[in-house]
Amino acid sequence: MRVDYFCFMNIGFDAKRAFHNGTGLGHYSRSLIHALAENYPQHQYWLFNPRPSHSFSIKGENIHEILPSGLINKTFSSLWRSRNVVKDLKQKNINLYHGLSHEIPVGIAASGIKSVVTIHDLIHERYPEQYNPIDVKIYSKKIRYACLHADRIIAISMQTKKDIVDFYKIPEDKITVCYQSCNPIFAKTISEEAKQIIKKRYNLPDHFFLYVGSLIERKNLLNICKAIKILKDDLKIPLVVIGDGKKYKDEVKKYILQNGIQQQVIFLSDDPEIASLPSYRSAADFPAIYQSAIAMIYPSYFEGFGIPVLEALWSRLPVITSNVSCLPEAGGPGAYYINPASPEEIAVGMKRILYENDFGKEIKEKGWQYAQNFMPQKHAESVMQVYDSVI
Repeated sequence: MRVDYFCFMNIGFDAKRAFHNGTGLGHYSRSLIHALAENYPQHQYWLFNPRPSHSFSIKGENIHEILPSGLINKTFSSLWRSRNVVKDLKQKNINLYHGLSHEIPVGIAASGIKSVVTIHDLIHERYPEQYNPIDVKIYSKKIRYACLHADRIIAISMQTKKDIVDFYKIPEDKITVCYQSCNPIFAKTISEEAKQIIKKRYNLPDHFFLYVGSLIERKNLLNICKAIKILKDDLKIPLVVIGDGKKYKDEVKKYILQNGIQQQVIFLSDDPEIASLPSYRSAADFPAIYQSAIAMIYPSYFEGFGIPVLEALWSRLPVITSNVSCLPEAGGPGAYYINPASPEEIAVGMKRILYENDFGKEIKEKGWQYAQNFMPQKHAESVMQVYDSVI
């Protein structure tokens, strides 16, 4: 049966990340759910959330949140999410279930309910040394199960599709690449008055470069700091860091201290007042921060997609990013590409964007034009076509 505008479906989602995750998986989930509900209002969207959320609210006339019921399911909410939720799916007459982040419930294939799973990346397979060995085994088992038993797989980039085929030997024709969108608030122009309010709230400098992402080795903040050291004598503009980490963050801070560039790297999460701001934790203030920056620097060694790159393009913010993995897919012609292993190339990019006005304007415009390929309605349409193919 082909799904068209007038055909009604009950669509269920694994909504754990949508309600509880403030980084990439959460942003992906919330953006997609909102885009589907807005562009395909004839359907009903059921969000299966393992526990109440105090971080994010997802509302809409055709959006319904479902929490576990009964003592056992409430107590063992992870078990409910990974297995027992199938009973609730049947009770709600769910036609199709979408695992938004690598997983589907065990036993859903036998229930008769169609399923789709989104795979964001297989970084744990490529860089197992950066994870706890037990976690690598758990991730591999869950993702492999989802890829084998889901009716259809959505990969968020060609890089991720290739990895699914290479690591798990899944047939290519079972996988569809659906490029994601990001929160539409990044596309809205922020007034100078509003930007000044945010600058004061976060005690931001007048001019700064920006890094957004978890502080882990793969995302490569250390080489940005090495580029800052290279430019230490002739470029005093600081780097503002949005994100947090543990061991790798300590390593980066040690380098910063040893090389005397403490005043040039600002970790917003180190300020308890900032870290506790609801508008910081939900990213509501990020568009103003993006639009106040000189450029986004994102020299990651490997990504499933790299959503900060797209957020920057939508914000008309020049981007310096890596020439490897899927990042050229995310940045298109609107980014300045560097070898992530080369602090020298990062430094050259920083200087070019800062001092070559025509160059900065050119990549801003190219980036904005390329970002139109990732509008929420396009993402929703591509995902709905996948749903259509399995119903």
